[in-house]
Amino acid sequence: MSAWRDHARTAEGNGYSALYVTDHFDPQFGPLVAATVAAEATTSLHVGTLVLNNDVRNPVVLAKEIASLCLAAEGRVEVGMGAGWLRSDYEETGVRYDEPGVRVDRLAESLTVMKTLWSEGEVTFAGTHYTVRGARCEPRPAAPPRVIVGGGSKRVLTVAAKAADTVNVYVPLGETRGGATYKATFDHFDRCSAWVREAAPDRFGSLELQIAPFAVMAVASRRAAARSAALLGLGGEEALGLPSCLIGTVDEMCELLLERRERWGFTNVVVPTSAMEIFAPVVARLAGT
Repeated sequence: MSAWRDHARTAEGNGYSALYVTDHFDPQFGPLVAATVAAEATTSLHVGTLVLNNDVRNPVVLAKEIASLCLAAEGRVEVGMGAGWLRSDYEETGVRYDEPGVRVDRLAESLTVMKTLWSEGEVTFAGTHYTVRGARCEPRPAAPPRVIVGGGSKRVLTVAAKAADTVNVYVPLGETRGGATYKATFDHFDRCSAWVREAAPDRFGSLELQIAPFAVMAVASRRAAARSAALLGLGGEEALGLPSCLIGTVDEMCELLLERRERWGFTNVVVPTSAMEIFAPVVARLAGT
C-alpha cells in the first residue's frame, strides 16, 4: 500500500486533477479503501472510481460508504458508477447477468436513491429494482460527491446526461462489451455527443464530458505515430484522430485534445497508469485551458 500512496503523490505532483480506481475482482485493491488511502496521502488530488459496478452493491450501503469517503477526503471525491459489463465479475459473485437494458435501468434507480441520500439525508423509494423505506445517511458531507456515468450507447448516455455531473463517453475501436457491440467512428462520437445534448438540453452547458483513450503514447513523429497505431491494430492514419486513442508528439497530443474539445466538448481526459509520466508534459501545458 505504500507504493500506492507514492503513486497518488506522484499523480498530484505531476499536476493531475484526479486519481481513479477501477472495480473488478482481479488482483487490485478494493476501490473505496484505495481511494481513501490516496486521499489521506495527498492534499489537493481528487480521488474516485471509474467505475463501480452497481450490480454488486446495494445503493443504500454504497451511499453510506461514499459519504464517509467524502468526509475523509474533505470533498475531493468523484464517484464513477456503471451498469456492470464484465461477465467474470458476475460469475465470481453469483450475481445474475441481466440484459444491458435491465442493468442500465437498475443503475438509474440506484443513482436516484444515492443522490437523494447525499442531498437530503433520507429516502423512501419504490422502483422496479429497489424498494427503500426511510433509509438514512448520516453523517453527510457538506456537498454531494461529483458523479460520473458513461458508456457508448444511447440508453446509458441518456441516464448519464440526466443524473451525472460528468459524462464519460466510452467507445472502444471495436469491441463487444456487456452484450452490446460498439464501433468507434467519428460519426458515432458525433451521435454520442448529440444523445447527451438531447437527453438534457438544460444541463448540457454545465456537464463535463470525459474521454478515456485506451492507447496513450508519446512518439517522435507522425510517421512513428502511424507505425505505433499499426502495431496496436489500428487501421490507417484516420484512427489517430479518434478520441479512443492519443498517439503523437506532445505538440500533436495537445492539438488533438483541443480539436476534440472543439468538436465533441471533451474537457476531461483520463489516461491509464502506464501513461502517467508520458502524459505529464501535456497536463502541464493544457491544465486550466
